[in-house]
Amino acid sequence: MDDRGRFHSAARFYARYRPRYPQALIERIAGHCGLDGTGRMMDLGCGPGFLAIAFAPHFEDVVGVDPEPEMLEVAAAEAAAAGVSVTLVPGRSDDLGAHWGRFRMVAMGRSFHWMDRDATLRALDAMIEPGGQVVLIDAANGGTAWEAAWRKVHDGWAVPAARAPAEQRAAPGWERHEVVLARSPFRRVARARAQYAATATIDDLIGRAYSMSATTQAALGTRREAFEAALRAQLRAIEPSGVFREAFDVEAVIAERP
Repeated sequence: MDDRGRFHSAARFYARYRPRYPQALIERIAGHCGLDGTGRMMDLGCGPGFLAIAFAPHFEDVVGVDPEPEMLEVAAAEAAAAGVSVTLVPGRSDDLGAHWGRFRMVAMGRSFHWMDRDATLRALDAMIEPGGQVVLIDAANGGTAWEAAWRKVHDGWAVPAARAPAEQRAAPGWERHEVVLARSPFRRVARARAQYAATATIDDLIGRAYSMSATTQAALGTRREAFEAALRAQLRAIEPSGVFREAFDVEAVIAERP
């Protein structure tokens, strides 16, 4: 994963304003993988620990790994509030190795694109037990006027150095995760999906922007107030009520060895 500090100042906004993974999807993954409360699970690039916390009831031991100390502090508070036990460790994908021990599952939520994906999968092949899984989870929403406006303002103010992964994914040569998995040891792929609706206020959507690596408050610096004013004005012009409907499509790619 990229340099520590990229998400500095984002953690509390991430925990409060990013959508959580629906419990229905967690249960579908658990059913597909035959989880029975035994074994170890790693949430790699855990951020505030959403996946580690959600999967904790399905494993004996859950480890969350992230390079950002602020994220790990928030994850500890989230786990305590949820009443689950999660071991939180500072680390990066290029720290992976036998010293971490063996895992039944390694899950990544919106983090795999930050990594050297081929190298990460090679490292995980030595860490994941026979019959174990790599699980990649992402959520998409889009298609409404307000979402397009939010993205336009976000991208216009984004700090270029922090925008790199998103730009790579939009480039013609970017390989989808499934293509990378197909040449890895984990090339047998299944999918699980859940959809749900929600609403968000203007303050929610501003908070979500501060959770993004390219528009954290630390990255924006002295431009923060102007950015917030521009985003607030754009959203208010589209929906004077200040309440926006969202539709999320959350997909898990469950990858196993043949």
